[in-house]
Amino acid sequence: MSGDNLHHINSLAELQSLFASTTYVVVDFYADWCGPCKAIAPHYETLAKQHSAPGILAFAKVNVDHAQDAARAHSVSAMPTFMFFKEGRQVAVNGQPMIRGADPRALSAAAEKLSGLAKKRMAAA
Repeated sequence: MSGDNLHHINSLAELQSLFASTTYVVVDFYADWCGPCKAIAPHYETLAKQHSAPGILAFAKVNVDHAQDAARAHSVSAMPTFMFFKEGRQVAVNGQPMIRGADPRALSAAAEKLSGLAKKRMAAA
């Protein structure tokens, strides 16, 4: 993991390893050539800094061109696509199984919801 609280995932195996070690994971499937991906990236990084909790809530970035196996495994067909996972299984957050496109408001709401769940889990531990 880099110092900015983002896990840069290079393969499906790395993503599965993150799922195995972290309760909640937000994944940003992006591409270097994608304009909207570049536009939302600073916002996603800010959310990761605000809400990451080691072992409980992680934020990951998957470059679909470099980690094609991970993108294929999750049927990613548009960039950016943000998906949410609990204990390795994709879940809906705020009624959305994923966010397609650069939607900072929806992404912030999802991160805040997961952060609240993470804090409840930490308090119960």
